[in-house]
Amino acid sequence: MEEAVANTRQIDRKLLELLVCPVTKTTLEYDAKNQDLISRAAKLVYPIRNGIPIMLPEEARPLED
Repeated sequence: MEEAVANTRQIDRKLLELLVCPVTKTTLEYDAKNQDLISRAAKLVYPIRNGIPIMLPEEARPLED
């Protein structure tokens, strides 16, 4: 149940405007359903855990097209 609640959290829109990909310094897309931030330029997906974006390249997974 707790995981279900965590997955429905919304990230602050103001924070989204400030965040960029740490690899390419480009803007990110917010995937609210999967709680991810997507860098199309780097082809990486950064997870959001408990409402906190994990912006470490080693924590990102490859973007599957």
